[in-house]
Amino acid sequence: IFIVALSFAYFSKTLSGTYMKSAITQIERRFDLSSSVVGLIDGSFEMGNLLFLAVVSHFGARLHRPRLIGMGCFLMAIGSALTGLPHFFMRQWVHTVYTVHVISPHLSSNNTGTDYVKDTGSSMWIYVFLGNALRGIGETPVTPLGISYIDDFAKAENSAFYIACLQTIMLLGPMFGFLLGSMCAKLYVDIGFVNSVTITTQDARWVGAWWLGFFVSSAILVLAGVPFWFLPRSLPIQGEEWNENFNVDQGVTPICKTCRFLPSLKRLLCTPAYFLLLCGIVLKFNSFIGLLTFKAKYMEQQFGQSASRANFLTGVLILPVVAVGIFLGGLLMKIYKLSVVAGAQLSFITSLTAYLLCDNVPVAGLTVSYNG
Repeated sequence: IFIVALSFAYFSKTLSGTYMKSAITQIERRFDLSSSVVGLIDGSFEMGNLLFLAVVSHFGARLHRPRLIGMGCFLMAIGSALTGLPHFFMRQWVHTVYTVHVISPHLSSNNTGTDYVKDTGSSMWIYVFLGNALRGIGETPVTPLGISYIDDFAKAENSAFYIACLQTIMLLGPMFGFLLGSMCAKLYVDIGFVNSVTITTQDARWVGAWWLGFFVSSAILVLAGVPFWFLPRSLPIQGEEWNENFNVDQGVTPICKTCRFLPSLKRLLCTPAYFLLLCGIVLKFNSFIGLLTFKAKYMEQQFGQSASRANFLTGVLILPVVAVGIFLGGLLMKIYKLSVVAGAQLSFITSLTAYLLCDNVPVAGLTVSYNG
């Protein structure tokens, strides 16, 4: 039951996160923001996450982990709702037309752009920033406490398979998140408040209903958090007697627990295997997050795609393949009972092969000059 509940929580949190990324271009136009400010808004999730991640991971393992995960889901739901709330306190989208000259082999030289009257409420993007940061704070107990709960009460040979299943379902969340973003991008931002719309989704002035998906994801996160309140603090381990009230820190004062934190963190960071894994994860997410955040915008500007179609292509073509790869990796480790070293070697070989098979695409200003 815990695996099912945690899988749905993983699905919900990744759906909410990737919907935020799919709505980046809509938020940028609606609030008249630069790409750097939009990147700051998107990064507020990691800011909120990093503030509490180490503390929650250390002290949360000594508390009722399922309920902490449930609380995290509810916090993410509040943050997601707060992100979409500014829409109801802003004026309707007002725009005029101007012509820009675009130098791109995929677009015509003349393209209709947007020049609109700035909304006095455009500074309300701060609430989008705060809502995304609150969602990051709420996400802190889900992954570390969920994984530790599995490691404590599952067989060693089954842990890798269970975690691979979680990672696979977690990648289904981004797929549905981008599909939700595609659906919302087809709806006009002021849907329900205007009688008719004279522009189409292909128009550069179009702004989709970016706020709608945040309330949908908020409702899903609330549902994901409910089951954890009914799960026990501990589960039976095969061959051992189940004690629901068992606590490894029983009899230890809170001051002693606090004093243990920094030495534990130091020992953890000084472990070579963990430190190398941490560096690998940082490098992986450094590229993967940037890809998810700005790929849709790149497809819009470089290939003239609408925001709806760009999100649809990202969700349907890219993420399912990644999900299948993660699932197969966990299945291989379970079937062949690969050790940690063998798993690292498998990861290195597959990553190197993927790098060698991919061709570099010419990018003006990076790999080739603007003059060709």
